[in-house]
This record gives sequence, C-alpha cells and structure tokens, in this order.
Amino acid sequence: MDALNESPLMILAYVGIAAYVLHMYLGDYRADRSGQPNPKAMPGAKGFGAGVAVIGVIGSLLLLAVETGGEFALGIVGEQSEMIWYFLFASLGAGVVEEVIFRGFLVVENRGRAALIGSCVGFSLIFALIHGHFWSTEEGFVWTFTSKAFFTTGILFANSLWWYAVRFGPWNPQRSIFPCMMAHAASNLGVFVVKLAQGYVVF
Repeated sequence: MDALNESPLMILAYVGIAAYVLHMYLGDYRADRSGQPNPKAMPGAKGFGAGVAVIGVIGSLLLLAVETGGEFALGIVGEQSEMIWYFLFASLGAGVVEEVIFRGFLVVENRGRAALIGSCVGFSLIFALIHGHFWSTEEGFVWTFTSKAFFTTGILFANSLWWYAVRFGPWNPQRSIFPCMMAHAASNLGVFVVKLAQGYVVF
C-alpha cells in the first residue's frame, strides 16, 4: 500500500478501476430493476432500501469510534501512518473494489448457514491480514508484531465481519452489495477525517 499511497498515477489507475467496476454494477442494477436481469450479473447487483444503507454506515462509524478511542486508551495514536491527501480517492475507491472482491466473490453462498458464516470469518481474517500491519518494507522487510499492529488488524477483522453482515443480514433480503460499498466508503472517509484532525494527513 505504500507505493499506492505515494504514487498519483497508481491512485488514478485504482480510482479508474473502481469507477469502471461501479459502472458495471450500476448497469446490472438497472437491468434488474427493469425486470430484465442480466444472467451474468455481478454478485449483489440488486436493489436495497435506505434502512440497510443507514445501518451499514452507522455500524462502520461506530467501529471507527471504537478504533479511535482504543488507540488513545492504548497510547498508540502516535504510531499511526501518515497519509498523502489524495490517497483519499483511492480509499473511497476501495469501498467498491474491496467489496466486490470480498463481499461479492470471496464468500460461500447457497451451501447452508454454517458454510456462509465460516467463509465470512475466514475471508475476514484474510482481509485483515493482507492490509499488512504485521510487517514493514520501508527499510527492508521487518515483522512488526506491535500492539498497534494487533489492534488495527483486529479492527479490520471486525469491519470485514460487519460488512459481510450488512450484505447477508436480515435487513438486506436481496443481499445487495451497494450498502456494503457505502459502509466501507464511509469508514474510509472517517479514517481520513480522523487522521486530518490528528495531523497525519500530508498536503
């Protein structure tokens, strides 16, 4: 993520991918709403009510509040990374791309409740780990098994579980992925605002 964080071209490419994927989803969504669904539609390209979107966003912001408060309680606020300001756009794009990958494709559906829950837990663990808080490559590869790493990875795991719940919970009968995208984007926007308030956004 460091290279992406620092490279405007990489961020622009990532945002372009996110915009294209969202365009595909909106096309499938409109087809479904018109009564002529695409038989090869992207997973979760369904309609949803405002309630599930609100639930998803509120839950994400509550988890962000827990993360922020926990960092103060553990005394690890000063260990967080800086963010270049335009990385915000990639963060918002992640609300589309990461949701399609994890809540869209990396889940076991239609094989029973146990398989669904097990896959949500397993892929949430992968989601948390691949964000790379247990290692650093700034000065060569180094493991970073710190309190900050464990805490942040735990929050990422909880976030992922919540976004799976947003899609597969009873409040989302059509299992639409759009509320997950909104919740994820709201979480990432909130992280940016917190970093900005704490002086960790670079202009």
